[in-house]
Amino acid sequence: MNPFLKLAGNPLKFRFYLLSKIPSAFFTGVRIKSISEAKCAVTVPFKWFTTNPFHSTYFACLSMAAEMSTGALAMMHIYQRTPSVSMLLIEMSGEYYKKATGITTFLCKDGIALRDAVEEAISANGSNTITVQTMGTNEEGELIATFTFTWSFKVRFK
Repeated sequence: MNPFLKLAGNPLKFRFYLLSKIPSAFFTGVRIKSISEAKCAVTVPFKWFTTNPFHSTYFACLSMAAEMSTGALAMMHIYQRTPSVSMLLIEMSGEYYKKATGITTFLCKDGIALRDAVEEAISANGSNTITVQTMGTNEEGELIATFTFTWSFKVRFK
């Protein structure tokens, strides 16, 4: 089993990771609902800490959950790799369709494409970029937002 999947699949360890590395995600309640080689689902709740003056989830909290749904997949494929690979978010865009007034779940199904992009960067001994999409839905399955993220991977030379 991939060591990152073990970390992300353990709620206590992953919450500690969030608290130490991404405290804003910890305090807003962003959580990985499920993760596999191919896809990742991340939730963000609608609560006092994530709300805006318009009685919906603040766009930055939605963006954070959307990014985590793609970034966790990317991180899974570079975690403890030899050679070491760095990742950097270089572009993002989002479209909002409906107010988020409950739990919003972002699902990214581009895990295999992210793995292939990392492998291509390693085999070229250089860098590679990939654009992936995630879709956020509410508890009724209605589309709330879609986000597109472009990730860059670069092999680190010692």
